[in-house]
Amino acid sequence: MKKFIYSSLLALAIVACSKESKDYVTFSGKITNKNSDSVVISNPQFKFNRVIKVDENGMFKDTMNVKDGFYRLFDGKEYATLYLKNGADINMTLDTNEFDETITFTGEGSKESAFIAKSSMEQEKLFGDKELMDLPELEFRAKVSNFVDDFNKRVDEAALDSTFAANQKQSITGLEKYLTKVYGDKQYTTKNLAKGMASPKFVDYENNAGGTTSLDDLKGKYVYIDLWATWCQPCKNEIPFLKKVEEKYHNKNIEFVSISVDRQKDYETWKKMIVDKELSGVQLYAKEDKSFMDAYRVSGIPRFILLDPEGNIVDSNAPRPSNPKLVELFESLNI
Repeated sequence: MKKFIYSSLLALAIVACSKESKDYVTFSGKITNKNSDSVVISNPQFKFNRVIKVDENGMFKDTMNVKDGFYRLFDGKEYATLYLKNGADINMTLDTNEFDETITFTGEGSKESAFIAKSSMEQEKLFGDKELMDLPELEFRAKVSNFVDDFNKRVDEAALDSTFAANQKQSITGLEKYLTKVYGDKQYTTKNLAKGMASPKFVDYENNAGGTTSLDDLKGKYVYIDLWATWCQPCKNEIPFLKKVEEKYHNKNIEFVSISVDRQKDYETWKKMIVDKELSGVQLYAKEDKSFMDAYRVSGIPRFILLDPEGNIVDSNAPRPSNPKLVELFESLNI
């Protein structure tokens, strides 16, 4: 009897030890209407990339040694986010015809991935609300606040991994700040940067051709403004397209004005790039004056602005030169 009890306890200890030492996650599932013969699990930060074969019935299974954290699943067409931790045994099902609506996660360690899937759907609904950014401020704040409260309640009730839960609460705080900023910018744009309103002005910006130029000096013609910097690759990518548009509208009733927002340490680089890239149009340097950018709520460059001959706004966020809609806009104005 004692021997039996000892053997049983030893067996239990071995099982417990094997569970504790499981240094991999088992990931399996079934994909209906599969888009590919494989799924890819990746995390660039961890330099992790795993291709898992999907059979003719949409079934797959693999084990992976991972670092705790977020991973991206790619099925050949769409993406989903997973939270993987060694010791988990997660099963996923989905129908690619309704990817987000049908994705499910079950099994040991699946709560976090299931939480992400649910949250993605809820967030999609919020961002899909076309009236959200046009609500009166109190209604906007109430709606976003309710969304955040519901999110945090789900976090507290789901018995999630503590690190994951902390990350999610930090994430929702960031989302709330982002939505509030977008709302504020939208309301500011509506009140201050609407079509037909007088444009904010810049004064005495250095002109590469000599002297200084102010916005008022350009009245009488349409003005297409490019806010850029020498260190900005997307800005430089637009240069060939801008040249073509400038050439097409040479001697037309429009001025092409490029305003460098480079820091003082890059001043000589700006001067040199004008020569090396044979930049045409009016080349101005803002001298680290951010008042014009701030007035237009510029959060990223390149940014393009179109003004009419009276100095009024036509489009405070005009199409880029690489966008065919820019020429369509010019033609609609008979420039």
